[in-house]
Amino acid sequence: MSNKLHSVGIKQRRDSHQIVDLFSGAGGLSLGAARAGFVVSGAVEIDSEAMNAHKKNFLKTDHLAVDVSKLTGHNLRTSLNLRNGDLAGIIGGPPCQGFSHIGRNNKGDARNGLFVEFFRIVAETRPKFFLAENVPGIMGEKNRETRERAFSIIEKDYVLLSPMVLSANEYGAPTTRKRIFFFGYQKDEMSPLTPEDFMPPKGMEIVRVCDALKGLPTKIKPSWQSERDGWRPVRYVLNGYFGGRLHGHIPEEVGDMEAIERLKSKRLVSGFLGTVHSQEVSERYAKVGQGKRDYVSKAQRLDPNGFCPTLRAGTGRERGSYQAVRPLHPTENRVITPREAARLQGFPDWFQFSPTKWHSFRQIGNSVSPILAEFIMKVVFCKLQNV
Repeated sequence: MSNKLHSVGIKQRRDSHQIVDLFSGAGGLSLGAARAGFVVSGAVEIDSEAMNAHKKNFLKTDHLAVDVSKLTGHNLRTSLNLRNGDLAGIIGGPPCQGFSHIGRNNKGDARNGLFVEFFRIVAETRPKFFLAENVPGIMGEKNRETRERAFSIIEKDYVLLSPMVLSANEYGAPTTRKRIFFFGYQKDEMSPLTPEDFMPPKGMEIVRVCDALKGLPTKIKPSWQSERDGWRPVRYVLNGYFGGRLHGHIPEEVGDMEAIERLKSKRLVSGFLGTVHSQEVSERYAKVGQGKRDYVSKAQRLDPNGFCPTLRAGTGRERGSYQAVRPLHPTENRVITPREAARLQGFPDWFQFSPTKWHSFRQIGNSVSPILAEFIMKVVFCKLQNV
């Protein structure tokens, strides 16, 4: 057991590898960055539930619960005690709902302006690099003005790579979640980079739904509704790159100590919360074949030999608190649990989310797969090292 759970042991240099995660959510990008060798010095998130989850997992990070549109670069540096030259990078995923083809793709969505605010913060803090994540829909013609406004803020000081559309399953995650990444760097601070540097390497491990869910309990009682009920034993059955990251590769100063200890000593993992389905719904789900959808709820049954489709987050309270449709378990006539969703997104078993189903699914659905994030950030880390 001891060889399964360990710290990465990276000797991190706080003076040159500090990053700040804007719109951090629960911390998918943060985890990838920390595993790549960066120090997550600060996280900015206005959603209190997401912020609480981030705090659980990033104990030494300074957390700022502030609207990014009201934040200045000076205030950010002052709040995090960052001196000139301390900040290696700004990363983050500005809200994407207004750009999404799945959602309303609303040009007038007020949240769209936060994409521009991300680049304003970059210009005001002048990190060595930046990485912004969003949905491919942001490249639509109706969003051209937003993109041009954002890029005009930094184009004189940064080398901006062509937008990169990356699919998480091509980097060792069990989901086809596809996102676009905007990366830029100061040419005097990093070795040259091109989009080709971020392409998936040959021989990358393929992880499918059946692999991701191995070792997890399949029989989930609908009565498991409380945080305490959600802690259940798991089995260690996975090897390889993905398997190693489920229970190990814990960066220094990252992870909830109680969750790590419960995993280490008792193999207990949180998030196995049940959902109450009526008999009618259960009988209807029983007729849904693998890869097919329920004709009423539109819930898709996961194909064990395929990849999980993009997990959706639903909406916040300010927009009606609508819950996103959850996939059906490959063999059970129920929707997946938060922990199963976390596995499918590429999160380790020791990573903690909100104790409630609604918030935890939102946090997972809003996140970047940490498997993909780690690959991207390792490329960046190596280029910084080579200067």
